[in-house]
Amino acid sequence: MPIPTPFHSRTSTVCESYEWRNWSGYLAAGLYEPSFEREYFAIRNSAAMIDVSPLFKYEITGPDAPRVVDRIITRDGRKCRAGQLMYSPWCDEEGKVIDDGVIARIDENHFHITAADPNLNWFQDVAFGFDAQVRDISSDWAVLSLQGPNSRAILKEVVSGIDFDRLKYFWLAHGQVDDSPLTVTRTGYTGDLGYELWLEPPHAAALWDRLVETGSRYGVLPAGMVALDVARIEAGMLLIEVDYISSHHARIETQKSSPFELGLGWAVSLDGDSFIGQKALRAEKERGSPWSFIGLDIDW
Repeated sequence: MPIPTPFHSRTSTVCESYEWRNWSGYLAAGLYEPSFEREYFAIRNSAAMIDVSPLFKYEITGPDAPRVVDRIITRDGRKCRAGQLMYSPWCDEEGKVIDDGVIARIDENHFHITAADPNLNWFQDVAFGFDAQVRDISSDWAVLSLQGPNSRAILKEVVSGIDFDRLKYFWLAHGQVDDSPLTVTRTGYTGDLGYELWLEPPHAAALWDRLVETGSRYGVLPAGMVALDVARIEAGMLLIEVDYISSHHARIETQKSSPFELGLGWAVSLDGDSFIGQKALRAEKERGSPWSFIGLDIDW
């Protein structure tokens, strides 16, 4: 049975539709109102608060943490500096995508990875023999996504200790809301200006209240999974088990996909350090991919 997220005491009081979905074992609002349109247009025209706490979250630490991350992801992890984030898929030995997510380099030997599927066993297998520890920190953090053109203006009033005019895309910064510390990443799943706020679960409700109080002057609304799905499709962002099937879940070989087939060739660094699946992807690059996933821009 799905369990509440750290924001449930607030999201449950404004979910007029009563449409709840199971997102990785958590209750997630499909939409808050009878229709998703206002939530979608809040993402595009003002600001929307999206509870993304159900994402799986992993921490990799230790002297060999950079080497472990470099073996997992298809990007060149050496180019990710402390305080920076990087999007990447990760593959099996045949070069087929297992999952994709965002890697944050908190410090030199400290990384966070978000994922759509559970990956603890895989990450621990990759780390075997290295001086590094992999830990599931999914329940340690509440994560709220604030997306939309007014998101920066709202956060400037709510969060102290961060210069939001200088926080670049796919970078993070540490600040606080009142007396509660939080980490802000300039990331999102909408293709719009947006941020994701990481903080300890006991402070989640207070953060929600502060954003609603300040954001009411900026047109902020809570947004559910339906509006988020529309936004991410428009942005051309992939969703596991919808746009592709994890190689760990595929029933037949033809259900598996490589990064090149998914249009993620730009996220494959064949000349970087060795990663799992690199040899197979190098061979695919030389012979060409049998098919490719593309987006269509339709002029109505």
